[in-house]
Amino acid sequence: MRMLGKKIHSPVLLSYLLHRGELHPSAWIISCKCAKSVVRIPTSPPTSISLFIRHTHTQAAAGRDRRTRRGGKKRHNPLRVAQAPAMPLLEETTQHPQEHPPTVPVIIIGNGPSGICLSYLLSGNKPYLDTATVHPNPILYRKLQETKHLPITEQDLEYLSEGLEGRSGNPVAVLFDTLLHPNADFGYEYPPVLQWRRDKQQHIPHLVLGKATPGGAWHAMEGSMLTISLGIWMELPGVNYRDLISEKRRDVTSDRATPEEISSYYRNYVTLQGLQNNFVDNTYVTSVQRLCRPHKMEGLEKLGGERADDQDESFEGNGDGGLGSLWEVRGYQQVQNNTHVPFSLFAENVVLATGASDSPVRLNVEGEDLPFVFHSISDLGLALNLRKLDTNSDPVLIMGAGLSAADAVLCACNSNIRVLHVFRKSVDDSDLIFKQLPKTLYPEYHKVYNMMCSQTYTNVAPSSGQNQTMSIASSVCAKMCPKTQLAATNMTANASLFPDYTSFPGHCVVSFQSEMKCLLQGNNSLKAFKISMALVLIGTNPNLFFLKGQGQYLAHDPTKPISCKQNPIDIHPYTFECTKEPSLFAMGPLVGDNFVRFLKGGALGIASCLLKKLKKKGKLIGNGGNTFI
Repeated sequence: MRMLGKKIHSPVLLSYLLHRGELHPSAWIISCKCAKSVVRIPTSPPTSISLFIRHTHTQAAAGRDRRTRRGGKKRHNPLRVAQAPAMPLLEETTQHPQEHPPTVPVIIIGNGPSGICLSYLLSGNKPYLDTATVHPNPILYRKLQETKHLPITEQDLEYLSEGLEGRSGNPVAVLFDTLLHPNADFGYEYPPVLQWRRDKQQHIPHLVLGKATPGGAWHAMEGSMLTISLGIWMELPGVNYRDLISEKRRDVTSDRATPEEISSYYRNYVTLQGLQNNFVDNTYVTSVQRLCRPHKMEGLEKLGGERADDQDESFEGNGDGGLGSLWEVRGYQQVQNNTHVPFSLFAENVVLATGASDSPVRLNVEGEDLPFVFHSISDLGLALNLRKLDTNSDPVLIMGAGLSAADAVLCACNSNIRVLHVFRKSVDDSDLIFKQLPKTLYPEYHKVYNMMCSQTYTNVAPSSGQNQTMSIASSVCAKMCPKTQLAATNMTANASLFPDYTSFPGHCVVSFQSEMKCLLQGNNSLKAFKISMALVLIGTNPNLFFLKGQGQYLAHDPTKPISCKQNPIDIHPYTFECTKEPSLFAMGPLVGDNFVRFLKGGALGIASCLLKKLKKKGKLIGNGGNTFI
């Protein structure tokens, strides 16, 4: 149905309707909401939101150039968008009551490896058993042969996953990992037992919204460190990691990769697999909420020329989701000249793939907001690059016993910066990550662990009768800030250790003081030190501010905030659909899969679920996913 005489106030809406073929070229006249002016669009439709915005802004710039050359009077730019407040939050204006955003079958929030892998599977790429290979697990191999004519996405994932064991608590993640990397945990490098075939009739239209270019948080990581996982474990289906790394790195003995290499791999992967039209970069989601609308939805019926309830049937939700229940996704995209374009979309299914690096975990102690207290290792690198730290600086305090804290220790020690390393656990704690890493593969982390054990702070425990007096005296001595004392024992046992490192096992930070001081507590006493900066690296939590109650009601324990390790989102184990919200899915760190090699299982589970819903309703997708048949 042509949209003659209709005004569309959203660039996003226009782009998607053009993508779905629901607008005729002769009717491409839109009214930009932000400028309240009418703009005629050329008769070659853009294929994505990002291409549309780039096209219109380029066209406007070209018009300004022509007016300048002609010497004519400068006119108002109809596509100019008022700059919004500071990122990432933006107050959105209320939509025109006659405007109805398009319905997208699937919206993926997050363009890291989780979102990229899911986009690959939703784009019609289907995994089959490669009959030229043999899986080392005979039971699994027998199951695969039983239905080798079917793609894995159309098989019973629960049946295939039965009896498998691995380093993920999600059975589909273990299944997909063993199909891509058979017996990887035993040190073997067997080839995958899958071959990929593309079926355009099985393409599910979707959008992947990300804050930056594809790759997610990997673009923000320090580029010279090595990943904890092997490079081949970081690769996504269909593109070999080693084929994309530089010649310089191919001769390096270490099989681990740098974040710079991984971020480049993910960015190139999207292009090589032809997925770029599904991705909308520089996009900030500010609200995701469920809408329950009448079955007929007359506005959309008029807008699209077909019944909206027929459209919804193709992705009918479970339980109370049902017919006529959609998600509204609102936000804005940052485009040229730091301008912001608001958008609003309806989605039949929403996938949370935001990762877990948004919000650092805080100590919640006095003085944590002082300007010398930081929560990211990148701040240490910045201070070193700006030469704010040198060998004469006061020590850097590093709080945490994980790999991020260990990376910070190595970064500081390699620059000959004194380090005070504080952590609550004992060095003998079996939960320390260092005890789970092979020494031959991770020598640098075991070097840090050796220092944590051997270079501890010298402390003479006071007698029981002196405890109270010692604590009071120590609080007074906080202003005196004694020099760091290194343990006399084991200091020369290993010449490769850093002499300017001191560990404080079983200690915690009591407070930070404005005079660049910190107060530590441990062994029934307080200790005060003058420092140059503090790094609190005790983990990160996801930031789901765009969901109701920050999504806390979705967790295993809804009385506590979502935590990727202690309290992940509660999902169906084989579809990754949230148990408390039909048609809302979660994957990656949000469900406990913190390693790339396992988060790919979430993509398999979600794609399988959505494809089976289509098959059940007798719906097929053709023309590259542009229209439903």
